[in-house]
Amino acid sequence: MARSADAKKTRNKNAPFPWLWPVLIITVGVLLLLDNFLLLGDFNAVVLLPLLLVVAGTQILLRGDLLPSGDSSAFGITRGSVESGTLEISAGGVDVALYPLRAEGRLIAGQYAAGSRPHLDVHDTYSHIQMNRADTAWYAMSDWSVGLAKDLPWQFLVSTHLGQIDADLSELVVHEAILSSGIGDIRLVLPRESFKTLFIRSAFGNVHIVTPPGCRARVRVEGSRVFRARHDEYRYTPVEPNLFESTEYEADAPTVNVVIRGTFGDAYLV
Repeated sequence: MARSADAKKTRNKNAPFPWLWPVLIITVGVLLLLDNFLLLGDFNAVVLLPLLLVVAGTQILLRGDLLPSGDSSAFGITRGSVESGTLEISAGGVDVALYPLRAEGRLIAGQYAAGSRPHLDVHDTYSHIQMNRADTAWYAMSDWSVGLAKDLPWQFLVSTHLGQIDADLSELVVHEAILSSGIGDIRLVLPRESFKTLFIRSAFGNVHIVTPPGCRARVRVEGSRVFRARHDEYRYTPVEPNLFESTEYEADAPTVNVVIRGTFGDAYLV
């Protein structure tokens, strides 16, 4: 199995105000130092400490990283003789995006945490790729973006505990998929065919199922009383309580079975 050696660091262009953290830390440090020598009169510099939390939250919202040094890294792995694969992602608090690769010749390519690479195991023509949050720097919170080869069957095992999952499987060959989120929404564009049932789980968040034209889907929604199913009446019809079937599909289209389980939130079928 050949691996591409072109992994390179890329600056996250969404990083606003890279000087913000150093300036703020120096300012608060100087004020605390002056306060220790009683040079600020009645002013209590400690009251400025919550400002660090405000700036930290703003930095994560705007940039996706806590510290300016948390760059992302581009990676790519050539396909070689691989004919099937498993992608296992444990993203923790990081958002994950999956999509089909346009270029041929690559098994997988995209954006990952700086200083890290996906772990690859190959056995004959089968590959197992792992992307683990525990293997990356704690402060590196850039989103993970993963493109996959379109002409081989994939098994997807993707989980986050504080992050969103955006999976466009519409052009991929899917053998099996389990997508799970603790706190965060899940958006799934259905494949046109899946060998096994797709399982989508969300503890606290909404699940959005997007059905490509011509796709035949059968979706069951399970969960607590506060997890409800909402469907587009032109795209889906209920056949029994919490079970829906798509209405517009090609005559020879295989059925894609989906099971959605949730606790708090809603499941949207469009």
